[in-house]
Amino acid sequence: MTHTYSIQILAGDGIGPEIMAEVKKLIGWINSNTEININTRDGLIGGASIDTYGNPLDDTTLAQCRKADAIMLGAVGGPKWNDVEYNLRPEAGLLKLRKELELFANLRPALVFDALIDASTLKPEIVRGLDILIVRELTGGVYFGEPRGIEDLGNGQRRGVNTQVYETYEIERVARVAFELARKRGNKVHSCEKANVMESGKLWREDVTSLHAKEFSDVELEHMYADNCAMQLLRNPSQFDVIVTDNLFGDIISDEAAMLTGSLGMLPSASLGHVGSVALYEPVHGSAPDIAGQGKANPLATILSFSMCLRYSLNQGEIADKIEAAVKGVLNSGTRTPDIMADKCNQVSTSEMGDAIIAALDT
Repeated sequence: MTHTYSIQILAGDGIGPEIMAEVKKLIGWINSNTEININTRDGLIGGASIDTYGNPLDDTTLAQCRKADAIMLGAVGGPKWNDVEYNLRPEAGLLKLRKELELFANLRPALVFDALIDASTLKPEIVRGLDILIVRELTGGVYFGEPRGIEDLGNGQRRGVNTQVYETYEIERVARVAFELARKRGNKVHSCEKANVMESGKLWREDVTSLHAKEFSDVELEHMYADNCAMQLLRNPSQFDVIVTDNLFGDIISDEAAMLTGSLGMLPSASLGHVGSVALYEPVHGSAPDIAGQGKANPLATILSFSMCLRYSLNQGEIADKIEAAVKGVLNSGTRTPDIMADKCNQVSTSEMGDAIIAALDT
C-alpha cells in the first residue's frame, strides 16, 4: 500500500537552498525506492520572503504550512536584511511560524559520531558515545513576554525591558514531551531553571515536580540550576539523557551541547506541537551567508532533520534508521565537507555529500 504525505519546504536564505536540495534528492530516492510517496511544495521565509512579499512570513505561506504533514526549513537571515525594522527581520518569520503553529517543544539532539570524535574540543574520553536530547520550550518565556521594548528616560538614558513569564500549562506540556521521550531513551530527565533567583523558575520547578509525581514517577527526575547545567555539560556530559528547560536557557544550553559534538553542521532539530499537528524540522546551524553558493555547506544536519521528520511526523522509523545508518557509513568512509574535514579524509562539496548518502542507501 502506498502512503502519501505532503511536506512544505521553506529553504530560506544563505545556504538554505543548497542544503535543502540534498533533502529533495532523498525525497526523490524514497519516492522511487519505497512504497512512500512524498509530495513537496516550496515556499518563502525570512529574507527571501521580505524581498518578495515585504514581510518574513506571508499569510499564504503560513496557510500552506498548516495544510502540510510536516515542514522542512533551511535557514533564515543574513547581513542583507540588517537594516529592516526589528519586527520584520528574517528571524521574525521563524518566530511567527513557531508561535502560529504552537510549536512549543524544540528537540535538539547532541550526538557524537565516532568518526568525528576528534572534532570536539573536549577530550575523546569525555564525549565518546555522547547522546543527549535537549527539549526546549519554544513559544513562551522572555522571547515572547510582555511588556517589552526600549524606553527613552530622558537625559541620555534609555531602558530595555523584556519579560520572563510562564504559565502552568506551558510548563506541563513541554515537560510531558520530555518525560515521554525519556521513557524511550535512558529514562532520566534533568529539569533546568533558576528557581533560586527567579519566580518563573520556582514555578517551573514546582510544576515539573507535580507532573512527575502524577504521571511519570517511573522516570528519574533531577532538578538543576541552568548555570550549573552549563558547567556540567563541559565537566561530565555523559550524566545527561534528556534535559528540559525554558526558552532562554534552552537557547544557550543547546548551542553549548551542540559544540560538544564538534560541528553545528551535524546537528538536526525538530519543533513539535500538539499530537497530530504539523511539526517543523530544521538544522541547528544558521544561514552562513559567507559561504553561500560555494558548495561548502554541510547538508548532514538538514538530512538528519529530515530523518527526524520521517520518524516523528510520518511514522516511517525504518527509513529514518536507514538514512541515519547511511550518514554514519559515509562519515566512517572518511567523506567530509570542509567544516568537518580531517587528515586522510576526502573533502567533498555539498552536492557530493548528498550523492554519497544516496549511494550508501543504494548499497
